[in-house]
Amino acid sequence: MRLVIVESPAKAKTIERYLPDDCKVEATMGHIIDLPKSKLGVDIENDFEPQYQIIRGKGPTVKQIKSQAAKAEEVILATDPDREGEAISYHLANYLGMDLNEKNRIEFHEITKDAVQNAMNNKRTVDMNLVDAQQARRVVDRLVGYQISPILWRKLRKGLSAGRVQSVATRIIVDRENEIRNFIAEEYHLIFATLRKPSTKETFTSQLTKMNGKKIEISTTEDARAILDELNTLDFIVAGVKNGTKRKKSAPAFTTSTLQQDANRKLGFTSKRTMSIAQQLYEGVNIKGKGHTGLVTYIRTDSVRISDVAKNAGIAYIAQNFGKEYIGGVKSSKAKGNVQDAHEAIRPTDVFLTPQMLQNDLTKEQLRLYTLIHNRFVASLMSDAKYDTMSVDISAGDYTFHATGQSLTFPGYLKVYNFDDEEDSKLNIPKLDEGEKLDRVKLEDQQKFTQPPPRYNEASLVKALEEQGIGRPSTYASTISTIQQRDYVELEDKKFKPTDLGEAVTKLMVENFTDIVDLKFTAQMEEKLDDIADGDVKWKEVIYDFHEDLNKYLKEADNIERIKIPDEETDEVCEKCGRKMVIKTSRFGTKFLACPGYPECKNTKSIEEKTGVQCPECGNDILVRKSKKGKVFYGCKGYPECNFVSWYRPTDKLCPQCGNMLFLPNGKSKKLFCTSEGCGYKES
Repeated sequence: MRLVIVESPAKAKTIERYLPDDCKVEATMGHIIDLPKSKLGVDIENDFEPQYQIIRGKGPTVKQIKSQAAKAEEVILATDPDREGEAISYHLANYLGMDLNEKNRIEFHEITKDAVQNAMNNKRTVDMNLVDAQQARRVVDRLVGYQISPILWRKLRKGLSAGRVQSVATRIIVDRENEIRNFIAEEYHLIFATLRKPSTKETFTSQLTKMNGKKIEISTTEDARAILDELNTLDFIVAGVKNGTKRKKSAPAFTTSTLQQDANRKLGFTSKRTMSIAQQLYEGVNIKGKGHTGLVTYIRTDSVRISDVAKNAGIAYIAQNFGKEYIGGVKSSKAKGNVQDAHEAIRPTDVFLTPQMLQNDLTKEQLRLYTLIHNRFVASLMSDAKYDTMSVDISAGDYTFHATGQSLTFPGYLKVYNFDDEEDSKLNIPKLDEGEKLDRVKLEDQQKFTQPPPRYNEASLVKALEEQGIGRPSTYASTISTIQQRDYVELEDKKFKPTDLGEAVTKLMVENFTDIVDLKFTAQMEEKLDDIADGDVKWKEVIYDFHEDLNKYLKEADNIERIKIPDEETDEVCEKCGRKMVIKTSRFGTKFLACPGYPECKNTKSIEEKTGVQCPECGNDILVRKSKKGKVFYGCKGYPECNFVSWYRPTDKLCPQCGNMLFLPNGKSKKLFCTSEGCGYKES
């Protein structure tokens, strides 16, 4: 018997189908050995040696793997093809007493028969450069978290945490908020002319762009009115017409980062949700007639490379479904210095397995994400979209107006994927001749004010982190989740806003741990980790240099002044002492009401979020609640006496057909619906 060790049970089920009969598969359920949670776990005095131990709760898993390994003729390590997976293989090999010089490690980037069998025929040794890069990241993050966090507890509040990436991500959001606060709006004016071609009566709109051949800027209402008065006396003459064509290329297939961005923008998924669903698609889903099948390639990648086999399959798919004129070339992008090109881009393992074929096999969310991945891959191989364009300059005395239009003549990749969610504009300018006089229909002055930069949403934050070289795309989901759980940032209209706590933590970090929250310093650390993975640098040298910098700050920690963050007062009155209660945050990030009279008065309450709707069964308020897994649901305040509960948001509207309550569905749909059996009523 040969023992093959993978990370997840779902992956185990999928690859079992492709392995020889003498192979047995066991799953580690992620890491089995790590640094201890109860202490630093890094021996600073002994060359920063990590003090690894079996993770609490993983004892039975480790025992089962060791038992099976003892019976096996050969143990094959098939953990994920990245630094974390390599580290798991390394720890397994050490624990099981395997020879690290033997070829007992396999890797595959998609769970298909060919990929798995090819991996079995091309075993290699554990890549210690990748292991060392993972160890370096783990130790550096541990040094930051376990040595700075206690300082935050003493100087700010218990239960806070610092992190090499999370602190920088928080700073990015805080810096943007300060930009918005300090922004001073400036007035400006835009002037538009609605013009008409006399012979056809067709109208179009143009914008004033130049005066005496130079760009015009109008800053006051008085200036705008003076220009309008003058324009009302002038003739509008076509000064130039330019017809042309434009081509628009599709983007490459997804990387981890671009998948998170588009899934957030188009589907409303958080990065955490995207990665969770994508992992399911990668590990395998039970497909009728096919069994457990991996549907997409490995989801942690920053490469847009496509294999020749996948490219040829994609081209054949396009020719069959759209025609040869829709075949384009593989789209690439400029590689950043730290791109890991070992993986391909994220793509379907079988492009001919269309989303339509999987409608009955996937959950709604799995199907939506698979559709996104499938369509993006197909689009990346399709021809350009083509447009006819027209631009017109119109003169009125010393002033020049400009108008443009375009018309889609060949959709190309737009047949399957629209990256900008923009509607195809039409040529809304009539055919014009140079020297032609136009009728002036209307002149309009639009007063505008410059706008501050917008707050980050999840997609734009991911993009900013990637552009700045902060962290890795595979860690963005956990980073964003952490800074929300720690109450450093909150979502307001789906945009990230720093809390008072987040701003206080960032202020302390910027003033006292400058390099740790410096964007360039953090990006340079990522480059050094890449250098370790490439074998160019020794991992403990990087840790030594980093700790020297960190130690300088730690020695000055006692001089940091304690910061008092005022608690947010509410209108809720403490029934025990009459004080107005304040909002506190638990060490787990849960907000609750507490009496400010502590320790004399220790009264606390959970925070109730009311829906404004009364329970149809008892008349009490219906509250917004959360399950143990964090999922929002709606329940009666009178629980447990009243057990009314719903996953859908209740409304105060009643169904005109049956008289029962109408609900608002989850997601983007705004159609109210009735849940009564057999009713089926819906309304916008």
